[in-house]
Amino acid sequence: MSAEKKEINKLAIIAGGGNMPARLIASCEKSGIEVFIIAFEGHTNPEIVKGYNHLWINFSKAAQILKCLKTHEIKDVVFIGAIARPALSEIRPNFETLGLLLKIGFKSMGDDGLLKAIKKIFEDEGFAIHGVHEFASELLARKGLLGSVAPPKNHYDDIKRGIEVARVVGIIDVGQSVIVQDGIVLGVEAIEGTDELIKRCGLLSKTKKKGVMVKLCKPQQDMNLDMPTIGLDTVKNISKAGFKGIVIEAKRSLIIDEDEVIEFADKNGIYIFGAEIDANGTILNLR
Repeated sequence: MSAEKKEINKLAIIAGGGNMPARLIASCEKSGIEVFIIAFEGHTNPEIVKGYNHLWINFSKAAQILKCLKTHEIKDVVFIGAIARPALSEIRPNFETLGLLLKIGFKSMGDDGLLKAIKKIFEDEGFAIHGVHEFASELLARKGLLGSVAPPKNHYDDIKRGIEVARVVGIIDVGQSVIVQDGIVLGVEAIEGTDELIKRCGLLSKTKKKGVMVKLCKPQQDMNLDMPTIGLDTVKNISKAGFKGIVIEAKRSLIIDEDEVIEFADKNGIYIFGAEIDANGTILNLR
């Protein structure tokens, strides 16, 4: 961590589901950073809050997060982990939270726009929003081939097509992932998430060990809010669906438990590739 980051001695982790919050907490602990965890009922793994100062909350009382952090004199915040967006009718917010949700346009925005609106509210209240990579840089995807299985040359056109389509759906704030096989786009990620996209496209695949999933940062994406992430479950689902590879964006994506991910991918003949992509969407390191 840089000297600037070492000055942060207390960090609020607004934790969704999945394994990523636990990895961030462990990295902060190694760096001597005290954490305060905001955990969401029905989303956050209860195990991660044990032994740490924390607050359990549901969406109907989301406005209490700001008050809680101010009470504990915490200024630095990280958003991490998956949270499925509920319908407004499902959360029955109190008056204060309803005002907050209406202010950020809860129903009308895509995920990227929604997160940016939430970030602005936090910043307007005096908080600094940080990216997980600032505290756990080891999670950033490396460039080039990860593991021993290389993309076959007959996948190059599908990879390039996947990058092209993923950038388009990213620009319009739909999703981060796309699956391509033999030049055909089998599916793009929307509200269902990456794992469900893989399962759905696996049912459409007619040729095993040919499809590739491309998962990229949206071109306008704020890396302090949401970065494309893969983990062991992702690779297992790719294998189960009968696909051949995963392409992620180097230095702009996260890998949970990289060693386990690569080990499984190698054993099952799946390639994982960290793509360098320029501003025009051209992949620079595919040979």
